[in-house]
Amino acid sequence: MTVDVTVVGGGISGLACARAVQDAGRSVRVLDRGRRVGGRLSSRTIDGRAVDLGASYFVVGEAEGFAHVVAGWEERQLARPWTDTFQVIQPDGSQTPKPGPMRWAAPLGLRSLALDLADGLDVENERVVESVEPFRVDGDDAGEVVLAMPAPQAARLAGEAPGGAQEWEPVIAVVLRWDERRWDADLHGAFAADDPDVSFIADDGDRRGDGAPVLVVHTTAERAGRHLDDPDAAIAPVLAATRRLLRIDDDPVATRAHRWTFARPAETTGRPFFRSPGLSACGDAWGESAAVRTAWTSGDALGRALAAS
Repeated sequence: MTVDVTVVGGGISGLACARAVQDAGRSVRVLDRGRRVGGRLSSRTIDGRAVDLGASYFVVGEAEGFAHVVAGWEERQLARPWTDTFQVIQPDGSQTPKPGPMRWAAPLGLRSLALDLADGLDVENERVVESVEPFRVDGDDAGEVVLAMPAPQAARLAGEAPGGAQEWEPVIAVVLRWDERRWDADLHGAFAADDPDVSFIADDGDRRGDGAPVLVVHTTAERAGRHLDDPDAAIAPVLAATRRLLRIDDDPVATRAHRWTFARPAETTGRPFFRSPGLSACGDAWGESAAVRTAWTSGDALGRALAAS
């Protein structure tokens, strides 16, 4: 029996879309190529603990629906307020506090939030979709089809990206683990100003709350672009930059690199989602700014629109 909606992509926008459809009493399934859902809410177990490799944090903002979801996560201890102050590190290593909105983190890793959203949904993991068209996935009846993924990936499946082409930037996330913490306890996270290799440094032990001596460093798009075919080659320049910026004398005891070919949209559309008969799209490019809350809000709004049609 054909479902009302088939969502391709099990990141936060796809899961939010599917939940909205199901909560409205319509049938929905989610197809995801990964072993587990999550998309760029990616956490991987490294040396016995989950490390966030994708999004570094999330902000609740003024999205009322998302705030309700986050309140539930906080009540069940799946999410917690992390910090409202990051540092800006200059090339010489000097730091300036940068206050901002409260950033939230997940004690079990951000993927745990995606798994929570997926609870009770019909999800088919490790499903590699080859092609989509209105109302069909891989040639089979699929109801309304939603592509919840970066536009370049959507274009590969549909021939062209629903809603038009979009430019996306790459990032390589480099995990650096020391035997003990060798940086300022108040670091939390830091933006690297004018650095050619590093854009953001997250104290993963601080955001997770377990104090582990682990940093996750996101490259600049330019540095990532040089190493998309060999992400491990980015480790050396990123480590050198991190040690210089944080004034760390010793090498880490373990390193790892993870490639995000489509990490973030270069620009957002300003629209909440793309809707056309039989084939729609949602995600963090569909909004005013690329963010976790944007992805959730886009998927939720599209799911409600589909359920009401």
